[in-house]
Amino acid sequence: MRQLFGTDGIRGVANRHPMTAEMAVRVGMALAQTCRQNGEKRRPQVVIGKDTRLSGYMLETALASGVISMGGDVLLCGPLPTPGVSFITTSMRADAGVMISASHNPYRDNGIKVFGPDGFKLPDGRESEIERLIGSGADLERRRVAPGRIGQAHRIDDALGRYVVELKHTFPRGRRLDGVKVVIDAANGAAYRSAPLVFRELGADVVALNVRPDGRNINRACGALHPARVCSDVRRLGARVGIALDGDADRVIVSDERGRVVDGDAIMAILASDMLRRGELARKTLVVTVMSNLGLVRAVERAGGKLERTAVGDRYVVERMRAGGFNFGGEQSGHLIFLDHAPTGDGVLGALQLLAVLLRSGRPLSALVAEVFRPYPQVLLNFKVACKPPVEDLPATTKAIRAAERAMGRDGRIVVRYSGTELLARVMVEGKTRLQVNAVAKRIAETMRREVLTA
Repeated sequence: MRQLFGTDGIRGVANRHPMTAEMAVRVGMALAQTCRQNGEKRRPQVVIGKDTRLSGYMLETALASGVISMGGDVLLCGPLPTPGVSFITTSMRADAGVMISASHNPYRDNGIKVFGPDGFKLPDGRESEIERLIGSGADLERRRVAPGRIGQAHRIDDALGRYVVELKHTFPRGRRLDGVKVVIDAANGAAYRSAPLVFRELGADVVALNVRPDGRNINRACGALHPARVCSDVRRLGARVGIALDGDADRVIVSDERGRVVDGDAIMAILASDMLRRGELARKTLVVTVMSNLGLVRAVERAGGKLERTAVGDRYVVERMRAGGFNFGGEQSGHLIFLDHAPTGDGVLGALQLLAVLLRSGRPLSALVAEVFRPYPQVLLNFKVACKPPVEDLPATTKAIRAAERAMGRDGRIVVRYSGTELLARVMVEGKTRLQVNAVAKRIAETMRREVLTA
């Protein structure tokens, strides 16, 4: 069982285990060694990018040192969105890519996400092998190379420009955004330069918010987790749409022209319906997680398609898409994956695809949402836990869940799980009325909280 890697890489408080410089060195060493074990005779090449957190400098240097000490070469991108690092990894024909980011978490946290040479996040088996090497102690130390074989580090000065060009290629040929006012909230994160640049180069009138990172203000009351500012500015400025990204820009939440939040489920409902009409949704199937709203299920069914659900985490969405030959999927939180264009979620890419639909339709976003997406009332309660016993091992909680499911029938859903990156339990309930879902969620959360305390 993996101890370091969670659902989205290694994550924790910066300068505390496991997000220390010492651990980052060993991650770099182990990663370089697994690249060498995969049959490469040349020096392993590892791309490293980061978001704008203060601790990114420390971890970037430590990771690079680990790779170099094993005879690998490092290609440094500097601040770049997670999907940008994935793209540069494949573009440079590198053996692996590393993104230093804790995504939507506050600046005190940081994380390490690893991509394979195909730009996809590493499978569980490869992460387990890296963990095994990290824990092997002297065995890993003995694999350091001789002084004459130590690797080098190089900076890719045009990494951002390459990524911007790649994003623009995903927008329909011959289309531009001239005259379209767009408000972009970059969350003082990795897309603070790239996101406004993409839309400006396509002709949009861009109002850029939170594009002055200082190492500590990433995700602070802004971006995808806090879309109120972007919604307010859309209303005030009369913009066509607002785009709120998270710290590493792999997710997006949108504001319609009235300043109302459009979440990942609503975006997927619009895009999947459009793709179904155009015959572009592979196998007529959208892949989502267990957190997506029943309203999305009904929207896709009305358009002639179907849904497949996975566990929470964009990596599981991608795995199911690859296994089933599907080309579009995502999460309610705003991860949108278009495998025809990229191997990982990309907030700017998702926003571009949505704007393409708006241009083709000639209608405001609010009208498209109202037409295709009627969400069921949903509530999500989060509470802190000191440990994470399996939910199925909590008899009182299990009994409460089953009783509620019987009472709600086909018009209700309950998902109880733990966060993959934090010590949190999450209780999600959907049903016919807001009163019903609030009562059910509160009852289950209180039961679980008491039971976990005594587990």
